[in-house]
Amino acid sequence: MEIALEIIGLVVAVLAVTFLAKVLNLSAPLCLIVVGVAVSFIPGVPDYALNPDVVLIGLLPPLLYATAIRTSLIDFRANRGPIGLLSVGLVVFTTLGVGAVAWLAIPGVPLAAAFALGAVVAPPDAVAATAVARRVGLPRTIVRVLEGESLVNDAAALVALRTAIAAMAGAVTFWQVGGNFLLAAGAGVLLGLIVGYVAGFLRTRLQDPVFDTGVSLVVPYAAYVAAEAVHGSGVLAVVIAGLMLGHREPRMLNGAARIASTVNWQTIQFLLENVVFLLIGLQLRRILTEVAETDLSLGTLVLACGLVLAATILTRILWMVGITLLRKAFGRKSWRWRYSAVTAWAGMRGVVTLAAVFVLPENTPQRPVLVLAAFVVVAGTLLLQGGSLPWLVRKLKLPAPDPAQDALQEAVLLQAMTTAALERLEKETRPEDTPEVLERLRTRLNNRVNAAWETLGRPDDDLETPSFAYRRLRRAMLESEMDTLLDARDRKAADDIVLRRVLDMLAIEESMLDRSTQLVTDPGTGWLKAPSSTLVCKHLKSAPYHVPPGSEEGCEDCLAEGTTNWVHLRLCLTCGHVACCDSSPSQHATAHFRDSQHPVMRSFEPGEKWRWCFIHATVG
Repeated sequence: MEIALEIIGLVVAVLAVTFLAKVLNLSAPLCLIVVGVAVSFIPGVPDYALNPDVVLIGLLPPLLYATAIRTSLIDFRANRGPIGLLSVGLVVFTTLGVGAVAWLAIPGVPLAAAFALGAVVAPPDAVAATAVARRVGLPRTIVRVLEGESLVNDAAALVALRTAIAAMAGAVTFWQVGGNFLLAAGAGVLLGLIVGYVAGFLRTRLQDPVFDTGVSLVVPYAAYVAAEAVHGSGVLAVVIAGLMLGHREPRMLNGAARIASTVNWQTIQFLLENVVFLLIGLQLRRILTEVAETDLSLGTLVLACGLVLAATILTRILWMVGITLLRKAFGRKSWRWRYSAVTAWAGMRGVVTLAAVFVLPENTPQRPVLVLAAFVVVAGTLLLQGGSLPWLVRKLKLPAPDPAQDALQEAVLLQAMTTAALERLEKETRPEDTPEVLERLRTRLNNRVNAAWETLGRPDDDLETPSFAYRRLRRAMLESEMDTLLDARDRKAADDIVLRRVLDMLAIEESMLDRSTQLVTDPGTGWLKAPSSTLVCKHLKSAPYHVPPGSEEGCEDCLAEGTTNWVHLRLCLTCGHVACCDSSPSQHATAHFRDSQHPVMRSFEPGEKWRWCFIHATVG
């Protein structure tokens, strides 16, 4: 009962603190650490001893897996160069640099133990990097590199830590170090591929969301334990398996299983990553108690921990500066200095650092001081770097991910998907298929893509888009449907199985309505401005951005017909014809293209400059 109450207390504390942090717009990881530190000194609070096996085997695999399945394998491959430099090269550089500083700053610490501390603090934490990056709104190029680094760097750091611990027990040669690294990397990658393939084979045949969830929960632990059993890198095995399954998931699972997998792993990641930060804070009282038993003065402790923290931060900065200078010296393309500066400052450490330091043998000289130094690095990087990273991003004026650009790409993608689907519909149509069925299918597809295009403008009168009006009205209808269903349940008018089946159907439709508004910036109208895109074709390259419009009043064809119910206006960049978009009832812009074959039109809405090629279905 006592253990159950402690677990419930941890979860309730996490939910309360993260909720308040979100309301106050504060960093949830930092708030959880501060709360944990404060709670640890309250009399009667149990001592949550951080068992390294619980973290490295119990918490780390699912956290890495949850991040890996949401990481694009394509982007990971594209950024493998920067990821490799940070996750391997920087880990080695930090291990050596911090180890040298710790050896000089902490009296009585052997060089091997100092290098062990360097390996412990070397890897920025996957949880910390992802949590802070999401809150700050970093450019996605930086986020992809940071996530890729944090997924792989634990493997290099743990290999370095094992090597340093072995060196404390006896001599370790250079060839042994290289052999250990190659064995860990090779076995980790191989076991990750095997586990990923087997799990994919099973999950392809288990279309039931419950069974699929059960298999997915086993995957990270199976990969980690299998790799560690043969002295490979469990971290690499989990990451490889996660990347494989995340890449194959769209073809591997049905829609219900994909929704269940997403929700389940988001919940697991949220709880585990936040419990991790709370546990970090709860360790301080225990750490200070052990440090008080050492023979070092307060001044020496403060100086040593401060130097280790400074060395941890500076080695990352020096590495980024050195890589940038070397790439320029050899004529290689390098990141803009603003991106490099933010990457250099985004080195927050987390629970892996604190768990790894407890792996040090009990007889390690000055072990309590090494543990305290690791805690200072974790708390210090989260406070200094995590706390100031939003300010740095604003100061350097880095562009946050643009929801308008996302909406534009989504509209282009849906346009291409709709075209392909309609072509397939024509091929699959049978003589017995009624025109009504075919029309329903075409209407559904066209409404979906039109809804995406509708969010890309803002007319002067700020009227609702047709799709937003549909969502508003459909939500009201769903509320009435739900009331009727619940009334039937209360009256026992239908069997519970039937009620739950209908309830699931309503939930799916409601979730689709919610998903369609995630990119909307104005809750009153549904309009969203879109910037220009870099996607171009030969027609877009040769087309101007503006020609004299045939009419300033609106759609020329609608006006000729005596109507004014258009949604968006489009300007033909060949002849200047002004016509209404495909979300409008008459769709005169598309009709003008079919009649004239003029390839490029431009949005004729205020503040918009994007153009569209009808022939190549490309925006620019």
